[in-house]
Amino acid sequence: MTYQYSTQGTCSRLIEIELDNGVIKSVSFTGGCHGNLQGISSLVCGMTPDEVIARLGGIRCGGKDTSCPDQLARALKANLANPA
Repeated sequence: MTYQYSTQGTCSRLIEIELDNGVIKSVSFTGGCHGNLQGISSLVCGMTPDEVIARLGGIRCGGKDTSCPDQLARALKANLANPA
C-alpha cells in the first residue's frame, strides 16, 4: 500500500510512503534537504511504523515545532489511525 502525506511547517512538501505487510518498503520526500532525506528514507526501510514513530517523533528543526523526520512520524501515525 502506498500513500501520500502533505507536510506542514517544513521545507519538504510531500512524503510518499510504501508499506508492505506492516513494514516500510520505501519513503520519498518532495522538497527539503535531498541528501539528509535520502538518508532518512534509507534508514527507515525495513522498520515498522511504530519503530519509526518512536525514534523520529518530536524531532525539531531549528526553531520550528516540527521537522521532516517528525513529519514522517506524523504521516505514519495518521496512516495507523486511518488506514486506507
